[in-house]
Amino acid sequence: MTVFERAVRPVLFRLGGGDAEKAHEFTLKRLTRLSRRPRALALLRSRYATSAPVDVFGVRFPNPVGLAAGMDKNGVALPAWPALGFGFVEVGTVTAHAQPGNDRPRLFRLPASEAIINRMGFNNAGAAALAARLQALGPLGVPLGISLGKSKTTPLDEAVDDYLTSYNLLRPYADYIAVNVSSPNTPGLRTLQDKSALAALLAALAGKTPVLVKIAPDLSEPAIAELLEVCLSAGAAGLIATNTTLGRDGLAAADQPRAVEAGGLSGRPLTERARKVVHFVHQETGGALPIIGVGGVLDPDDATRLFDAGAALVQLYTGFIYRGPALVRAAARSFTPAASQDRQ
Repeated sequence: MTVFERAVRPVLFRLGGGDAEKAHEFTLKRLTRLSRRPRALALLRSRYATSAPVDVFGVRFPNPVGLAAGMDKNGVALPAWPALGFGFVEVGTVTAHAQPGNDRPRLFRLPASEAIINRMGFNNAGAAALAARLQALGPLGVPLGISLGKSKTTPLDEAVDDYLTSYNLLRPYADYIAVNVSSPNTPGLRTLQDKSALAALLAALAGKTPVLVKIAPDLSEPAIAELLEVCLSAGAAGLIATNTTLGRDGLAAADQPRAVEAGGLSGRPLTERARKVVHFVHQETGGALPIIGVGGVLDPDDATRLFDAGAALVQLYTGFIYRGPALVRAAARSFTPAASQDRQ
């Protein structure tokens, strides 16, 4: 057990009477302050940074372990994440219009299952605010992904224009764009994974910046196969597999009372499903579509299995909350560059 697990996590989990969102906000505020202290960042970097470079969809990554979207939606603590060992960072999900998200409480820890349920609802300050922050910040030093979602107030038949507004504002600062059409917390959003809707969206976002599609783990294999046809024909640069699940399988008995909470489930119960989806995508496309594997990575072996299944990169979210920065370093060290060529 690491120092983080023994000493830091218990304190964070007690903050605000166990309110997970208050702990999240507390952590982000501290990391934002840390981001303004170059010496502290350098000290962290000397401890956690790992070099395992890999090239994926034309982008050079210093190591293949990234921070998933949702942790730093508005990019307020960006310099801290590379110092904690991440080889890339994905901010957002951001929408064209600022929005408060769903009512609180909307974030729940399920510690016996090493899981989280969230129904945040794309709470963010909007694409223009993020663009201004990124312009002021300058280069991050590691690749930056920006996850785009649909504003809740925008009708589905106007979704393409909504995504395009965000894309035009943020594309100059992104090494890649992630199109989030799979969150379960915005009504109707997952219908944008349908063939015609996704094709129209990808056509509108075509350009030099790589565009990746983030998919739900709840899709059947035939539905994933149809989606992959669209991604390949429309020129998507890759896939992010997977988002959170609406399923509640794999929860420990102690966490069953939380199973009734609406929202997407992440963490250990998603580990095997994420691996299966990554494997299916890799097999179905013959490795032609690079994959960022995400879901249930809580130890280095989980990362290794995603790499072995066909992921070129992996991301952490729930695993980072439960295991801390030591997991970032360990997962990066589990990567074998020589075996990565057929995953890109």
